[in-house]
Amino acid sequence: MNFTRNRVLRAAATPVVVTAFVAGGCSHGSPTSSSSSRPTQGASLASKCPAVLNTAKRAVAHAEDVNAPWDGPTSGPRAVAGKSIVYVAETMINPGVASTAKAVQEAGRAIGWDVRVIDGQGTPAGIQAAFGQAVALNPSGIVVGGFDPNSATQQVKQANDGHIPIIGWHATASPGPSANPKLFTNITTRVEDVARITAYWIIVESNGNAGAVIFTDSSVPFAANKAQLIKKALLTCSGVKVLSYENIPIPDAGSRTPQEVSSLLSRFGDRWTHSAAINDLYFADAAPALRGAGKKGDDAPFSIGAGDGDPSAFERIREKQFQAATVPEPLNQQGSQIIDEFNRAFAGRPASGYVAPVHLITPRTVDDTTSWDPPGYRAAYKRIWGV
Repeated sequence: MNFTRNRVLRAAATPVVVTAFVAGGCSHGSPTSSSSSRPTQGASLASKCPAVLNTAKRAVAHAEDVNAPWDGPTSGPRAVAGKSIVYVAETMINPGVASTAKAVQEAGRAIGWDVRVIDGQGTPAGIQAAFGQAVALNPSGIVVGGFDPNSATQQVKQANDGHIPIIGWHATASPGPSANPKLFTNITTRVEDVARITAYWIIVESNGNAGAVIFTDSSVPFAANKAQLIKKALLTCSGVKVLSYENIPIPDAGSRTPQEVSSLLSRFGDRWTHSAAINDLYFADAAPALRGAGKKGDDAPFSIGAGDGDPSAFERIREKQFQAATVPEPLNQQGSQIIDEFNRAFAGRPASGYVAPVHLITPRTVDDTTSWDPPGYRAAYKRIWGV
C-alpha cells in the first residue's frame, strides 16, 4: 500500500519523473526471463521499445529477489522501558491497515510495550473520534494508520501540544519526517518506485505489447498520483496502450468493479491484455465478472496490484485466479520499524531514514507465503533493542 482506504482529500503529490531502475542480480532467474511459468502475453510480437524492455527486465528480476540481505538499520538506542502505543486505524476492513496493526502489536510485545488499536471505521468522523480517544489515553506515542493526518487536524494538534510523538504509516505521500503535519516520521515505500515496477512488470509480461486498464480511486490524491505514475511509466513503451483509466472509489469497489469489468470486456475484448490497480482488492471484486464472461483464472487480462499485498492477493497469485502479481508492502517489517522509530524518538534520536525497497510477488516467488516478510529484520531490531 502504498495506499489505504483514505477517503479524505489531501493535497496531490507532485508527480515524479519515472526514471530507469538500475538493477543487480537475481537468484530467481536471468534478467531476461519472464516472471511467471505461463507464456508471456504478446511474446509473438516484436517489441516496439527494446531499450525500455531491457531496463524493465533487469528491474523485474531484481525486484523478484526474495533472498536479498537486510539493508535496514543495524544500530540504534536500546529499548526504552514501559511505553504505550495507540495505533489509530483508518479502517480495519483494509487488509494492509489491519496487517500493519497486527505487526505493530507483535513488535510491541517483543520490546515489552503495550499496544492498543482503535478502529476509525473508515469515515472522517470515525477517524477523528478514534484519534481523540487515543489522545485522551495519553499514550507514549500514536500511529496514524493509513489516513491523512490533515483529516484530524485538531486531534493531531492536541497530540503535538501534549508532546506525544506521532508516526505515520502511509499517512503522507513520502517516507520520512514531516513538518506539516508534524510527524516524527512516515513509514511507506516510495510511490514512484512502486508505480515504476508495476508498469515494468506489464511491459515485460507483454513483451512491450500491452493493452492496459488502470484502476484507481481518484478521490484520494495519493492513489491518483500513484495511478498517474503507473500510466506515465507504461507510456514510456510505445507498444503499450492505456485503454482505460477507471476511477472506482475503494468503498464502492465491491459494487462497482464487477459492472465496470463487464463493460470493459464488452468495449475492448481481447485488446485488454493487462490490468494495474492501486490496491489488490479490485481484483477480488473483478473475479465474478471475469468468470461470468467465461474467463479462466489464468486468462488475460493479467493483473498486478500496486499496493499492500494482502494474503488474499498471494492466494490469487498462487492459485492463478485473476491476479498474476503484486507489489507488496513488507507489512510485518514496517510494523517493527514503527516500534523502532518510536524507540528512537523516546531516546531523543532522529528517525532512522530507512525506506524498504520494492518487491514483486509473482508465481515464481509466491511459494506458500501469505505476505512479503523479508529476512533479517526481526533479529536486527532485537539486537538493536537488546531484547
